[in-house]
Amino acid sequence: MTAEYTSGGSRLKYVQQGAGTPVVFLHPTPLNHAYWLPVLAELPGVRAIAPDLRGHGASEMGELPVGGFARVPDASVLTMERLAEDALALLDTLKLESAVFAGCSIGGYVLLELWRRAPERMSGLAFICSKPQPDAEAGLVKRVENIARIRREGAEGFFDTMANTLPGVTTRERNPKLVSAVRSQMTLSREGVVAVQAGLAVRPDSVPTVATIRVPVLSIAGGEDGSVSPAEMEAFAAAPGGCTSHVLRDAGHLAAFEQPDRVGELLRNWLHGL
Repeated sequence: MTAEYTSGGSRLKYVQQGAGTPVVFLHPTPLNHAYWLPVLAELPGVRAIAPDLRGHGASEMGELPVGGFARVPDASVLTMERLAEDALALLDTLKLESAVFAGCSIGGYVLLELWRRAPERMSGLAFICSKPQPDAEAGLVKRVENIARIRREGAEGFFDTMANTLPGVTTRERNPKLVSAVRSQMTLSREGVVAVQAGLAVRPDSVPTVATIRVPVLSIAGGEDGSVSPAEMEAFAAAPGGCTSHVLRDAGHLAAFEQPDRVGELLRNWLHGL
C-alpha cells in the first residue's frame, strides 16, 4: 500500500506492507524506498514501513534552509535533523508509539539523530553500511567537489558514477543488471543532490551518541564498501544495549540491494531475538 503524509508542510510518500512487528526502513541516497523491497520479501511477520526520504522518489523536497554548510554558503541543506523530524511525523501519522528502525547510509545517520531526539520511540536500531563518524577533511573536500560538479554538469553524470561505484566489485561483475536497477532509482533534482551533499557534510559526530544507545543494535557492513568501512562500523560495538555485528565480505555500499536474501536472513534472526 502506498500512502502520503505531511511533515513540515511537505507531502511525503511511504509504502507499507505486512503485519507484525513495525519496522521503519530508511533508504540510502539518492535512491528511494524501492531499495528495500527485495529485503522486505524475506521478512514475514513484519509490518514494513518504507518512506521515500524528503526529495527522493515521490516525496517533495519543500523549502530548505540556506547557509548551513560554510564551505558552500549558498547551498540549501537537507539536514539529518529535518529527516528525523519527518520520520517522527510518520510515526505520529501511523499512531505508532515506537518501532524498530533500519537505515542504510544516510538512513543510518538519521537513526542516530532520531535516537538523540526520541529514544523512547525506538525499540531497536539496525545499521547497514552506515557509520557514526562525521566526514573527515577528505570527505568534506569531496562534498565541495561534488556540489561544484553537479552545479556545472547536472546530476546525471554524478548518478552514473554512483551507480557504478556504490555496489561492490563482486556484485558489478556477477550481476551487472543490478547497476541499471540502482541507477533507475536515482531521480533527485540537481538542487536536491546539492542539498543532500551539504546535509551529509554538516552531520554531527555521533560516536558519543552510540555510547548512549540502550536498545539492541544490528550492524551489517559490506567488505567491499568504499564509503563506509567495516572498521568504522565497529564503533557500534560500544552501544550499551548490545550490538550484533556482521560483515558481508563480497558486498558493497548497497549491501541490502546486492544481497537481499542474506541481509533479510540477518534481519529476520535479529528481529526474532528482540
